[in-house]
Amino acid sequence: MNTLKNDCNILIIGLGVMGGSYARALSKKGYCVRCITKNQKDIDYALANGMIREGSTEVEPALVQQADLIIFALYPHIFVDWVGQYQHLFRPGTLITDVTGVKGSIVSTVQEMLRPDVEFIAAHPMAGRESSGVEYSDDRVFQGANFIITPTERNSSEAIAVCREIGEVLGFARISQLSPEEHDRMIAFLSQLTHCIAVTLMTCNETPMMEQYSGDSFRDLTRIAKINDVMWSELFMLNRDALLEQMDAFADEFDRFRQMLKNGDSDGMRDVMKRATARRTLFDKPKN
Repeated sequence: MNTLKNDCNILIIGLGVMGGSYARALSKKGYCVRCITKNQKDIDYALANGMIREGSTEVEPALVQQADLIIFALYPHIFVDWVGQYQHLFRPGTLITDVTGVKGSIVSTVQEMLRPDVEFIAAHPMAGRESSGVEYSDDRVFQGANFIITPTERNSSEAIAVCREIGEVLGFARISQLSPEEHDRMIAFLSQLTHCIAVTLMTCNETPMMEQYSGDSFRDLTRIAKINDVMWSELFMLNRDALLEQMDAFADEFDRFRQMLKNGDSDGMRDVMKRATARRTLFDKPKN
């Protein structure tokens, strides 16, 4: 598969919020999108909203065998198990990719088990929503967002190019390449640590009726505390060492700031705030 042609048959495995967002975007671009997912109601919703052409709650061989590109939007362990159980159905030359939030162990495991006539190129869309389910899918989350490709020495330049094209078709503003190991170190800070902070911030003070007094700053900071506990706990455990390292670094920095407050070091706190403000501007999404 050298390019994402208009007649490319795309199969999405797992039609949740991310799989559904992919389906919306790709169908709008004219691609033939089909899906396999566990709940019929999700297929019915996707059909009613023009997100897919066809779907099944069963692993139908015909659906798998006609796919040129298969996108896996599953929990990591389910993704690995699915490939192990059903890869015999892949047509030779099929390209598979994913949306998995941890790459190190997943990429190596899948690539090592995969048939030599099928290629897996891993990717991570840095976009999403705090709610789960296909009904919350929204391809607008890709606009201005980042897309990370994590190739290995097993990947061909053609597969990397197709994966980059997927990111472009979906509407991502920036497309980058990292090794799986670099990705996991980066994601431990940029995504997983932030979710840990939001979760613990919501549980460290349970004074009743605080929601009646909060402002937008608290709501913005804790938005991602509305979390899929099954998925995120699995991601944290798969990336435990890198996440623990970032949690320790955050705790050290927080303690330094606390000491400034305790010691009445107003100048020190202001210096940290100025550096934070300057750094934060680098993270604003590009304007279209």
